[in-house]
Amino acid sequence: MENLALIESFSEFKDEKFIDRVTLMSILEEVFRNTLKRKYGDDDNFDIIINPDKGDLEIWRNRVVVEDGSVEDENQEIALSEAQKIEPDFEVGEDVSEEVKLVDLGRRTVLALRQNLVSRIHEHDNGIIYKQFIDLIGEIYTAEVHHIRHNVVILLDDEGNELIMPKDRQIPSDFYRKGDNVRGVIESVELKGNKPSIVMSRTSPKFLEKLFEQDIPEVFDGLISVKKVVRIPGEKAKVAVDSYDDRIDPVGACVGMKGSRIHGIVRELGNENIDVINFTNNTQLLITRALSPAKISSLKINEDNKTVEVFMDPEQVSKAIGRGGFNIRLAGQLTGYEIDVYREGAEEDVELTEFSDEIEGWVLEELKKVGLDTAKSVLEQDVEDLIKRTDLEEETILEIRKVLSAEFSE
Repeated sequence: MENLALIESFSEFKDEKFIDRVTLMSILEEVFRNTLKRKYGDDDNFDIIINPDKGDLEIWRNRVVVEDGSVEDENQEIALSEAQKIEPDFEVGEDVSEEVKLVDLGRRTVLALRQNLVSRIHEHDNGIIYKQFIDLIGEIYTAEVHHIRHNVVILLDDEGNELIMPKDRQIPSDFYRKGDNVRGVIESVELKGNKPSIVMSRTSPKFLEKLFEQDIPEVFDGLISVKKVVRIPGEKAKVAVDSYDDRIDPVGACVGMKGSRIHGIVRELGNENIDVINFTNNTQLLITRALSPAKISSLKINEDNKTVEVFMDPEQVSKAIGRGGFNIRLAGQLTGYEIDVYREGAEEDVELTEFSDEIEGWVLEELKKVGLDTAKSVLEQDVEDLIKRTDLEEETILEIRKVLSAEFSE
């Protein structure tokens, strides 16, 4: 009965884990054979009989009868006198099958056997979970907030699988409470030791792409394709879309009447501002569309170093750059070009290079990096925006503005 009781105890795992009874019994046999090898040195002469329907198990050791005093291998051979205690009519040369009870293995061996079984079942489960989530990479997934730490949110799905969402995979405006349902994409799955580490992301461009696919029927049906997505999570995003059917307006279909279709996506992403533009293989036109809502007068593309000089009226420059420099940064990422903005018809303005005697060169370079190359272009910006867009301190920016303002007050 000890064997049966142990098997019934092991079978409890079947109800809680991703494992069927036959697989459980297969693992059980493997664990028993490893235990027998350690105890007896070999398991070749053992028969392990498992009945998965009844949950029963028997272990039989097979040995050859030899003359008393001639036993060389106690695991493979049994003395005649010992064999005849089992069955009186045994003779030398015959095979003896003797059942091994769990009690014969010893208490410590049985405890180790159980621990090994638990470990093997966990390995099996983790392998199943790993394969399941590998197939889900890039797909939207929903899980419940289980624990909130300073730099990571721990989530559990309906099956009790653990997912993690690091701080840099969370939208800055996100706020979580225990029990909240959270949507994101499965970004990566790794085996750390034997345990799968599943990372969910809400900042990935793939999440926004999948939200389009989920919420906009034409994208789901393949009538509209999402060509590229770039994001500054929680702030701004640009999505290039295309249609294979000339009768379909891809931008209009994605945005909807008065933004009705895209509103739910914006809300999901913490009110992230989403620009949807028509994709085109015409590089000049794509750059023009990517800098929307600014209107471009002309542009010069340098294919060798992937840069473009964009010329526009002075009042359009701040639109092209956008709050915090987000618009021009995303336009560059979407098109694959480094974009420099220049003002047209700004005779009264002064190039920043004219102030090289009063402002250090590296400071001028910092301003140029974000598309500010004239005195008025800097003065038009709020101090707070300049701090966000550059690596300059507030004190430095105030000093710059003082120098530039003096030029126009004279």
